[in-house]
Amino acid sequence: MDVQGRWWNGVWGRMGRRDIWLMSDGDCWIVRGRLGGDEGQEVRHQFDDEHRARDVVGRMMALSAGTWRSMLDPLRRESHRRQVGD
Repeated sequence: MDVQGRWWNGVWGRMGRRDIWLMSDGDCWIVRGRLGGDEGQEVRHQFDDEHRARDVVGRMMALSAGTWRSMLDPLRRESHRRQVGD
């Protein structure tokens, strides 16, 4: 599964932190949401099409407090920096 999107609501701490991942293998789309930190409660939704999966991502963000930000771009930049630095 390739990560197509990764978002965080910008809130630190177990009680307020929310994370969302959008993943796909080309045929199947999975939306994974986590409430709390690393040991937080998780939900998974599986879809046959990207549009429906992205709709759920949008609804999950709308229902959670915080300032949502994409974490995918910073992760890609860090990965590129490490590759270039090697």
